[in-house]
Amino acid sequence: MKRTDIEFTSGGLTCRGWHYRAAGAAPRPCVVMAHGLAAVKKMGLDRYAERYAAEGYDVVVFDYRHFGASDGVPRRLIDIRRQLDDYHAAIAFARALPDADGLIVIWGSSLSGGHVMAIAVEDASLAAVISQGPHTDAIASSFAGGIAHGMRLSLHAIWDLAGSLVGRAPHRVPAVGSPGELSIMNAPEAIEYLELVPAGETFEGDVPARFLPRLSTYSPGRRLLRAKAPTLVQVALRDQTTPPNAAIAAAKAAPAATLNTCDTGHFALYVGDDFERFVADQLAFLKERLG
Repeated sequence: MKRTDIEFTSGGLTCRGWHYRAAGAAPRPCVVMAHGLAAVKKMGLDRYAERYAAEGYDVVVFDYRHFGASDGVPRRLIDIRRQLDDYHAAIAFARALPDADGLIVIWGSSLSGGHVMAIAVEDASLAAVISQGPHTDAIASSFAGGIAHGMRLSLHAIWDLAGSLVGRAPHRVPAVGSPGELSIMNAPEAIEYLELVPAGETFEGDVPARFLPRLSTYSPGRRLLRAKAPTLVQVALRDQTTPPNAAIAAAKAAPAATLNTCDTGHFALYVGDDFERFVADQLAFLKERLG
């Protein structure tokens, strides 16, 4: 296995990431992966990528525009359409790799777990889709923290949107906080998000609030109904951040989906025994579907 730094263009800006080249015989399938809300590739995606590469898959891991090593200002801007386009650009990059065999698997977690559901409809040529702990339903996610919390965030979003129209600097809100704090994710489990930051790294977790109205209308689980590629939907039953019932309903309703559940929380999927369980089930799924 060999990891090299890569870059590709999306929307006129440079996205940067890693290419894990497996040691197996070429050509090989490639897995394309990106992280969830406000997270960057260094926050646990290397563990997933290494496991895939060890099983003979090439892997492309990238940061969205505005995040991590990628270009784009304002920094840490969450734009759902841009992030979907970044996935498409990464898929095109992966298809052009010298050892590529044309089979592309897309992988997503949390918000990107919803993204891959949407992309599965936009790109009918995908070989398989893996979605873990996914954001699937706008209404369920909007009220995960309670009505009062949602209303507070809405006021900040309106202020930032108004300011963006007159060129004001972004008004930011924290991506993660403790229960009761003003932040996008403030469930009791949310503090585990910060444990994904590598030792010695500085995590800048505030994001422009203007994206929140779009998130409140984004229900990619409905698009999964039209997906053709085999899709593994993995749901954490004690997830306090992306409501599990919505993800379960989406998976059960989609003809191409396979539902897989685990009695754990949202951020436990990247470490320890839960990581081992989730990645093992993913690899078993791909072996069955792709051979």
